[in-house]
Amino acid sequence: MKVVLFAGGLGSRLAEETTRIPKPMVEVGGKPIILHVMDIYSRWGFHDFVVAGGYKCMFIKNFFHNFHLSTADFTVALGNGSMVLRPVHPLDWNVSVVDTGLSTMTGGRLLRLRDWLDGETFMATYADGVGNIDIEALLDFHRSHGRLATVTAVQPPARFGNLEIEGDKVAEFTEKVRKHETWINGGFFVFEPGVLDYISGPSDPLEGSPLTNLARDGELFAYKHKGFWHPMDTIRDRDYLNGLAETEDPPWMQFERTASPPSAAVTELPLANSRRSG
Repeated sequence: MKVVLFAGGLGSRLAEETTRIPKPMVEVGGKPIILHVMDIYSRWGFHDFVVAGGYKCMFIKNFFHNFHLSTADFTVALGNGSMVLRPVHPLDWNVSVVDTGLSTMTGGRLLRLRDWLDGETFMATYADGVGNIDIEALLDFHRSHGRLATVTAVQPPARFGNLEIEGDKVAEFTEKVRKHETWINGGFFVFEPGVLDYISGPSDPLEGSPLTNLARDGELFAYKHKGFWHPMDTIRDRDYLNGLAETEDPPWMQFERTASPPSAAVTELPLANSRRSG
């Protein structure tokens, strides 16, 4: 099954990095965040990736074109330039990089990949957010409801302290505690080919009318993930993820097999604004 990675947005909220490189190439723990996202799928046995590029797409193309050389030791014969590569950590991945347009929106990027998807079920996610998603359970859930689309619903990271106020008196002060369930679009989609028929053209963001109309028609279901998930939208996010990446197994690579939750149709799912330009 192919995995589409949205990697074409401008990443303007991370301008300190993205003026020179595309957002998916910003490093976390010494390697581009897009590789961390691919590692998640690879851990579950999915190695066929289609990168939907746009902004600074040539940077991404060059990275994967030279990946084998840059991650291998080698012996070179200086007389004729012949080279023998000795991969240090060989990866059995197939990576297609497709320039889907500089200003194309996420829905339009999917539409431009129609010929790459072979008319089959496929997965898709943003190349700038990581989570310890149980991909097998996600797929089981998608197959169980039999509809066109599944979105992974996640709980947004708590960024601020919590005040419980009674009148003018602070009754409780807690640091970054979430007391109420809030669900947002965390990516990690599973789509049937029919989803492409809901996209009108290149300027159509997936998170706009396509998902809205899929929900209206009862074709969009939410897989609730209560484990780790975190986007990289700002420098603060980058630094936070860098700190986590220093551990031997960062939290987005700590998996536990989970049972698929009961199917639940999406009627309204708040969408993270930062997800719109991938």
